[in-house]
Amino acid sequence: MTKSINVAMIGQGFMGRSHSVAWCQVNKFFRPELRSVMHTVFGQENEDPTFGPLWGWQNVSHDWEALVKQPEIGLVDIVTPNFMHAPPAKAAIAAGKPCACEKPIAGTLQEAREMAEAAEQAGVDTFVWFCYRRAPAVALAHQLVKEGRIGEIRHVRATYLQEWGHDDVPFAWRFQKSLAGSGAHGDLNAHIVDMTRFVTGLNITEICGAIAETFVKQREVPPANLTDEQIRYNKSTGGGEKVMKDVDVDDAVLFLCRYDNGAVGSYEAARQATGNFNHNGFEINGTKGALKFCFEDMNKLWFFDQTLPRRIQGWSEILCTCAEHPYVGNYWPDGHLIGYEHGFTSMAYDILRKLNGEEPVVPLPSFTDAYNTQRVLEAAMISATEKRWVDMDTVK
Repeated sequence: MTKSINVAMIGQGFMGRSHSVAWCQVNKFFRPELRSVMHTVFGQENEDPTFGPLWGWQNVSHDWEALVKQPEIGLVDIVTPNFMHAPPAKAAIAAGKPCACEKPIAGTLQEAREMAEAAEQAGVDTFVWFCYRRAPAVALAHQLVKEGRIGEIRHVRATYLQEWGHDDVPFAWRFQKSLAGSGAHGDLNAHIVDMTRFVTGLNITEICGAIAETFVKQREVPPANLTDEQIRYNKSTGGGEKVMKDVDVDDAVLFLCRYDNGAVGSYEAARQATGNFNHNGFEINGTKGALKFCFEDMNKLWFFDQTLPRRIQGWSEILCTCAEHPYVGNYWPDGHLIGYEHGFTSMAYDILRKLNGEEPVVPLPSFTDAYNTQRVLEAAMISATEKRWVDMDTVK
């Protein structure tokens, strides 16, 4: 008999759409032994009332505290802004329920540590949606490194560049530290730190040469978000109808690092990198070969085999769209490309496998993994602020 688990999703918005697609598609593409049921979505009372029915949720709730305690809920999935990750996650863990959460798992390192410790003490399964691990090309890179195909890793270069944060973009929660925790650093560097840790199997031991910059110091608050009183006040002070708000998060963060095998690396994240829509990628160089990946061409992995005779060496383009590659056999025929949303669907499948006592196709990040990624982010900001080397053992 097919088993099922009721999923409650806390939050809506862009990530809510991505996760809803995953929970809707996973049963169809993968036919897991443990099937997901889209039971209830939580949203604020002023959020879109059509979201739940439109995206396939059976019920809508405006009370997340009651929702996570409902006995029929088997998995809690959190997609809220960063500052709201910890409260429902801790409540779910206290109720003994497995919990999945968007990245970074918390707005502060202390909250991330508390979430990881709570999960470990309770012995419940936790998952973090570092979905780029599940691009077939990235999963293949992980396998090739484990097989020793590129030898001992000496150098890692990772970048995540976007251009959407230019001067004319209005103020939103992502520009406020109390809500987002950080800017491009937590939003983008979190992904590439996790992705390179996953592919290489290496851990960062120290960080130096970090720099953080906020280029746009103030942004206009969208008129729709202003009260009549705010508009009247601004007019009375000669500011017209515009209300500006200070930005207290970074637009770009770059840092250098050393890994536990002696290799060196560099990371850079920016949200005003003109011409880059979602340039999320890495180059990993080893003693026997190298790998390159960029999510803007997500179905391809580039591999250089240093062991071949010099006269036939060169970068090989691997189109990761045949059934030999992780996850692809459950989607389309060979050569038919998959997209962004399939990473979420593949992750949903691995979550269901783990909850059913099966091994995931590739390793899943837990709250502890995400806490260790957040430690790296914290160390980079310490390095940028204090202009010094930071030993990872000192960042807890």
